[in-house]
Amino acid sequence: MKKIYIENKYRGSVHIPQNKESEAIIFRVKQAYANHEELSVSLLFRPNKLERFNSYMKGGAQDELDHLDMYIALGEMLAFNTDDAKALKKRIHFTNDSAHSNYNITKRVKLVNKQKKSKTKESYLFWDIENFSNISSIFSDVIEPYNIEDERIYMAANPDSLYLKKAEWEANLYDYQKTLQSFNFTKCDHGKNVADDVLLNNFQKLNLKGCDIFMLSFDRELKERFVEVCDKSNNMYVMTK
Repeated sequence: MKKIYIENKYRGSVHIPQNKESEAIIFRVKQAYANHEELSVSLLFRPNKLERFNSYMKGGAQDELDHLDMYIALGEMLAFNTDDAKALKKRIHFTNDSAHSNYNITKRVKLVNKQKKSKTKESYLFWDIENFSNISSIFSDVIEPYNIEDERIYMAANPDSLYLKKAEWEANLYDYQKTLQSFNFTKCDHGKNVADDVLLNNFQKLNLKGCDIFMLSFDRELKERFVEVCDKSNNMYVMTK
């Protein structure tokens, strides 16, 4: 957390993403606020960058989303309007999720913890559902071919994602006679990493051995954390780019 001072007055604290642009953005926002200038997402991104958000961005534009979260938090602290930032955040999620949903999941799920898969007794799926709008490919490419039972599927989502996507998820699940509650689904608290931590904790508590483990997420850090704690007897499959 970073303490925010404007004109030598403490205004509060916000989480600062660990990347080189964060401090510069904080400076621009503070300066514009102190000068009573118009505050908008143009303080975060140049016009050509804003235009790029209309198409898929490698990595899901995670740094840019982190900056938007920081800017929105500053808006709540300083009482300025951030509707444009919230709208842009939704657009980035929609654009990237639409691209992800068209991926051929089968071609991107790779065994990562060993050269050759070992014999297993059952399969488990840990599904970062917040990354997916269209979920049909998960069923056709992973759940059905590997006969993954409902009780061995773990999902988590924060309240913001549920608000934006629950109706769409439920509509897609209906085609398979399922709901979110058909699986081990957890509604999390607010926060960027809460849902990730829930999935990882579920995995660790199960202490699985001799299983096929599928970690479906576009979050590189989350995939790495799963691989680190995975028992060597398991076959760990993750999504590659």
